[in-house]
Amino acid sequence: MRLAALLALAAPAALACEMPGGPAEKLQSATHTILYRAEPGLGVGRHFALAVAVCPPPKDVRVDAWMPDHRHGMNYRPSIAPLGDGRYRADGLLFHMPGRWEFLFEVRGAGGTERFEHSVRVE
Repeated sequence: MRLAALLALAAPAALACEMPGGPAEKLQSATHTILYRAEPGLGVGRHFALAVAVCPPPKDVRVDAWMPDHRHGMNYRPSIAPLGDGRYRADGLLFHMPGRWEFLFEVRGAGGTERFEHSVRVE
């Protein structure tokens, strides 16, 4: 009986991190899980958005990207809109040159701020 109760409590958090519409990248720490997907996809010189889901839902999320090998970020500052239930949409991202980029996610929750990084190669 205890196991069933624990699974019932865990189910809402797991559902909050599902992303309908296709595969998503997953980043995880002891306190948060982030799922994200580029829409329409990554490429050089074209704007894209990120669909982001964070669970448990935080107080705030920030999204950015930079090229560690060149020590610079994007030429555009993305805007992020909360969609409710730990879901966000970051618009206005653009990779202006090919190479290795890192997405940077900053999650602010009740326990403080966590930072996540994920490398992608853009050709």
